[in-house]
Amino acid sequence: MDDIEIYEYRRLDLRDSFVIDGFPSVGLVSTITASYIVAALDMELIGVMDSVYFPTVSVIRDGEPHHPVRFYAGDLEGPDGDWTRLVVFLSEFQPPSNLIKLICNTMLDWAQEQKCSCLISPEGLVIEGEGQAFPQGSAEGGGENDKENVVIAPPQPSSIEKTVYGLSSTSSGKDRLQRSNISIFPEGLISGIPGVLLNEGKKRNFEVTCLLAEAKDNIPDARAAAGIIEVLKNIIPYLEIDLAPLYAEADLLEAKMRGYQKISKPGGKKTIPSPSMYG
Repeated sequence: MDDIEIYEYRRLDLRDSFVIDGFPSVGLVSTITASYIVAALDMELIGVMDSVYFPTVSVIRDGEPHHPVRFYAGDLEGPDGDWTRLVVFLSEFQPPSNLIKLICNTMLDWAQEQKCSCLISPEGLVIEGEGQAFPQGSAEGGGENDKENVVIAPPQPSSIEKTVYGLSSTSSGKDRLQRSNISIFPEGLISGIPGVLLNEGKKRNFEVTCLLAEAKDNIPDARAAAGIIEVLKNIIPYLEIDLAPLYAEADLLEAKMRGYQKISKPGGKKTIPSPSMYG
């Protein structure tokens, strides 16, 4: 892409790897999921996605500067010497609408060039219904900048237990979800990066899977991210992550993500979020 480029710090064999999209979504579910996985697995930074249109900020981690969009890799080892390689894209900043398709195409072009197995996009699911929050970007719940990541599901009774749903761009992806006992998302609207990835994946016949967890509206939801990771453990071979720290530190992590949101908005207060264990 002319407007967006990928720079690799380290070239790896990523054939058959699983790729996770960590761009901000409803409840920041994608970003929290990606951030926690990267920290928990101590994944290696292997490259960045860059553009003149990206935020003019540097993300400081352990005294080191990082681009606002970067990607990590790590190996997941099985009991008999088998292993799976995992790649995680991570960003704390919501891309503007004019860049969403470019970002999605850049990720998919790169994943296909690397011969990766599939791309997984976590997302927050805001249920419309009595006593429940409205989706971001609706008249009742969210502003203009929230319209890029909206998931609208059919109204559900408030008593239904929260569930992680899935859907995929290919029949093989749907089979993978069913083998993992993940309910297929039946009907609704998915916009922003997850929606574009699904559409583009179907057009290319490349497996893009979206995982949807019921999330709070307009605030970071670390507990929804934990639900996504629980499901990922059933999809990605040898993925073992202790989620107890995520639940224990949920409030701190959510506050940190809110701080990033404020910094990334034009005219936002340039404060530094309190550091936490998650990246």
